[in-house]
Amino acid sequence: MTRNRPNILLITADQWRGDCLGAAGHPSVKTPALDELAADGTFFENHYAATAPCSPARASLYTGLYQMNHRVIWNGAPLDDRFDNIARAARRAGYLPSLFGYTDTSPDPRTLAPADPNLQSYEGTLPGFEVRQSLPEDDKPWLSWLASRDYDRRSLDTIHHVEPEAGERISLAPTRYGANETQTAFLTDAFLNWHDEQEPQEPWFAHVSFLRPHPPICVPEPYNTMYDPEDDASFAGSASIDLEAAVHPLAAALQASQKLSHIPGAKGLARDLSQRDLRRLRALYFGMISEVDAQIGRILERLKTSGDFKNTLIIFTSDHAEMMGDHGMLGKGGFYRESYHIPLIIKPPAAQEAVRVPSFTSAVDIFPTLLDLLNIEPNHAPDGGSLVPFVEGKAPDRWRSTAIWEYDYRWLATVPEGLSLSTDGRDRSLISRYDGTWQYVHFEKLPALLLKPNETQSTTNFAVQAETYSVQMEAMSDLLSLRMRHNEETLARKLVWDFYPAEG
Repeated sequence: MTRNRPNILLITADQWRGDCLGAAGHPSVKTPALDELAADGTFFENHYAATAPCSPARASLYTGLYQMNHRVIWNGAPLDDRFDNIARAARRAGYLPSLFGYTDTSPDPRTLAPADPNLQSYEGTLPGFEVRQSLPEDDKPWLSWLASRDYDRRSLDTIHHVEPEAGERISLAPTRYGANETQTAFLTDAFLNWHDEQEPQEPWFAHVSFLRPHPPICVPEPYNTMYDPEDDASFAGSASIDLEAAVHPLAAALQASQKLSHIPGAKGLARDLSQRDLRRLRALYFGMISEVDAQIGRILERLKTSGDFKNTLIIFTSDHAEMMGDHGMLGKGGFYRESYHIPLIIKPPAAQEAVRVPSFTSAVDIFPTLLDLLNIEPNHAPDGGSLVPFVEGKAPDRWRSTAIWEYDYRWLATVPEGLSLSTDGRDRSLISRYDGTWQYVHFEKLPALLLKPNETQSTTNFAVQAETYSVQMEAMSDLLSLRMRHNEETLARKLVWDFYPAEG
């Protein structure tokens, strides 16, 4: 992979499942732009988020650290300012990193005055980025843009609400805004305008952070009816919501906490949805994915016509995934792999044959990959490793054989059975290890889980079976070793004379 200061384009699409790409072999989802990008680069088949939800997952993506080290435990938990990140590293390499969208980074309060307005929201900007076009959760920049296109400002509060369908809880009706007026199109237009301003010989760095296919689940024509709900009717897990709740106390607590926030204006809990409702919701989710893919296609086409494509490193990924009906759940978090398996495509600046990587890779690998490409040192010791050897068609000397993710659930409205209300929350976390066959989930105070994720309809916790004792012991030993390997090492790897060289 060339290291002569290429353009760098990092695209994230929020809450995108790793199986929802044509390149991943999905039988229904249409993603022609990303499939073509995968054919020009490296497709990582087993890529996983390090944690969830948004802020913790992005902290891992941007810093290369597991949650056990960056300690962003939920949306609103600040990111320690001492950590290096992709934007700061890019500046050291001579780039001016520009942001389109959001990073969901709550600032370190020790760096700001107590009354600073930035402390009132978790939607701060990762230090080092220059914000070209923001898109916070309230959508205000996009809504103002819609108003400039003659939308009635008084109707913008319900802009995502669609016409109901008789007899259906989930309507497949289109949104009032068109396919060229989505949040995705809004950010794409902003990037394309900015790209036109760049000097041909000056390398650039852009992070386009798309909101979709994050809820609310709704989409304009033609994407609202692109997929037939009956064409993809299978869900992982049991058809019985009660059987799913019985798997583990955390599963029951998640079900009791998940509101119907996916549906604009809906009340109640996600567990109230029927299988038919979930199939219709999933069809809309697929449509949202195709809508984002179409806008990414616009970006890739512009890079090709401008001549930038051949000298641009392009990374496409997500922060975390989406349950979308599997195990009767919606959203992200918990312990199931469907919430953590995310896409990753890396297209290097130099032309190459398509490469597919079956090895387990992680969001914590993105930061070290950029450092390797730019040939610069980090200001902290990242937990991940560079993916450059994979992109070059080589196997790294040492690589992980499992996928690891963490989840802190102290924010849940319903406390899992078996936990005291008086705890301070530090016992409400899990770490999961998946080796391709077995998934072991370790909790501090709750029962352990041992699952077989590839057995689609299984709701069995094998941890209670004596014959799996050796599997559990191996997983526990490996997790302990992993925790020891990933102690914070920034200064431990330095010798005293690295800081105080001998005089003379």
